[in-house]
Formats: sequence, structure tokens, C-alpha cells
Amino acid sequence: MSDNVVNLRQVTKKFGSLTAVNNADLEIERGELITLLGPSGCGKTTTLRMIAGFETPTEGVVELNGNDVSDVPPYERDIGMVFQYFALFPHMTVADNIAFGLKMKGVDQSEIDDRIEEVLEMVSLPEVGDRYPENLSGGQQQRIALARSLVVEPDVLLLDEPLSSLDKKLREEMRMEIMRLHRELNVTMVYVTHNQTEALAISDRMAVMNDGEIRQVGAPTEVYQEPAGEFVADFIGSANLVDGTITSNTDSYEIATELDVDITAGPDTSVHDGNLEDGNSVTILLRPERLSLQSGSGNGTNTLSGTLREVTYLGSSAEYFVELADGTEVQVTSPVRGTIDVSPGDEVTVSFDPDAPILLGDQ
Repeated sequence: MSDNVVNLRQVTKKFGSLTAVNNADLEIERGELITLLGPSGCGKTTTLRMIAGFETPTEGVVELNGNDVSDVPPYERDIGMVFQYFALFPHMTVADNIAFGLKMKGVDQSEIDDRIEEVLEMVSLPEVGDRYPENLSGGQQQRIALARSLVVEPDVLLLDEPLSSLDKKLREEMRMEIMRLHRELNVTMVYVTHNQTEALAISDRMAVMNDGEIRQVGAPTEVYQEPAGEFVADFIGSANLVDGTITSNTDSYEIATELDVDITAGPDTSVHDGNLEDGNSVTILLRPERLSLQSGSGNGTNTLSGTLREVTYLGSSAEYFVELADGTEVQVTSPVRGTIDVSPGDEVTVSFDPDAPILLGDQ
């Protein structure tokens, strides 16, 4: 059996003159949890719906287990689907909701009863089989939606923004639940979200999308530390982006910037595009957590002076927003225990080590 459960081969989906997904290529390995991540309208849900069979590609091929299923209806694909708003039948008990797919497959009632009991234990709700959805909390309803999809033992479980309708605490609990089920069942999951934190936390790999195109596929650490261009850099996490020109690339990269400040990037810095010769343009990505803030103005290598405009406290960390002389805003994130005594309007200095910059060459 192929190691890939899902293959998208040059898949395009058009709705009239609108191209929702453009020439998408993606291979999804058996047993992995991959997220389709991007802003609203980027094509991630349309991509998921083509895997599910709810949409047919305009061009290209969707494969499941090596078979072309581009024109195969959803009920003939070995998939489970969890929707954003649960989609439970309100007139059915929890047990009947879970049993629905099994009955459609003609499974014997005694086996249905056993599998309902098993899957309710799996989602930690063993006593709710005779209740109706309206008697459950939002988190419980989402667990039942998961159970209903898992009980048919699908080859692929598709999840479309499954946590977006829950509050923060429930989202975190359900995120852990999905990770636990994935680990214990080793089921292939394709998970659509626009929440970067969620995607970074749960993914084996991420496929970042924008304007209908897959911009980068990789492990969370790879996508965060080695983004494939400015969009990915800016969308995943927080980003300070500075344009510059390479003036030297011998032992390290020396870069003249639009800020009238020279920046040194050490030999161990992360470089996305290796074509960084003298005179070439480069975009410098500085993650806020890699920067340090000091009171007063300063100068020197990898030092930026400016005025503190705002401080936002987030519990465990604080975000500082610094305006440089040319109006550029730089964000610095520090643990609260490491905060300094500064207030909006104070002169401050932002500094960073030579291995902090991430260099993005010509895209």
C-alpha cells in the first residue's frame, strides 16, 4: 500500500471567472496530521472539499490510496468529515447520530452498539449516548462530531475549522483531544484552520496557502524558521521585515538597509534563498522574540534606536512597539519577568544577535 493516502496533482478549481485553487500539488502521508493554513478566501476549504468529494476539480487529479477519485461522490470515498458547526442531527440521540454512518454502510446492529460504546469511551463521553445534542455543551458536541466521523474508521479524517466556534479554553481542550486521538489511532488527518497558533501546535506538516496557491509545505519549525517568502514570514507568527542589499557575504552577511543602519547576519543565520551575492536585494526577517529592548538610545552593530509607542501585556509576555526615526515600526516580545521600566514616549534601543536575522532572497 502506498505511503501516501492523498495526492493532489496540479489541482485547479474555478467558480466562473474566480480561481479558488490554482495548480495545487500536495502529497499527504499515511498517519500524518497536516494543516491547510491561510487567510479567509485563500482556497483551503475548497481544497478540503475536493478531497472530500463535495467539489470536483476543474483541472487536475485527486487521488486516495493511489486511485483517481476526482469524480467519485463523497459516500464512495473512505473519509470522515468534521464540520465547523458540528452538523449533528438535533432530532437524534447521540448514539443515533454516531450510528448514522454505520447504518448507511449496513453494519449489523450488535456491532454498531459495540462501536458506539468504544468510540464514546475514546472521546471521554461514555454516559451521553441517550442524550440529545441540545443537552450537550459546545465542546461535548464537537467530541460527538469527532466520534461520529471516527466510528466508520475512515482512511482520512477531514476537519474544517473544527474549533473556531468554541471559546478559548474549549479550543485548547479540544486541540489536545484531537492530538491525543491522532496519536492513539494513527489516523490520517487533514485539518483546515486560519489560526497560526493552532496549526503550529498540532501539525506534523503545514501547507500554507494564499490566493489559491500552496506557498510552502513543511514541518512547523521549518515553516516558522525558514519561510518561503514574505507572505509566509508575515502570516506565520509576528514578523519585522526590512529590505536591504548585500554588501558582503564572506564570513557573514553584511547588509545595508533602508533604515540607514547596517545589519550583520552571522554564518549560522537561516537563509531561505541561497542566491545572496554582493549587490543582491534581500529581505531581512526579525522575529520579535529574538530582539532585545534597552532603555535609552544606542548605536553599534545590529542596533536600532527609536521611540517606544505602545506596550501590550499578554500575561506571560509583553509586546513593545517601537517607532524608528523613519517611521518604521518594530515589534519586540519579551517575557514579563524580563521587562524593563519604560513607558510610551521613552527613547529605547532594539538590538539582536547576528544569528537572529532570517534572510529571504529574491522570490
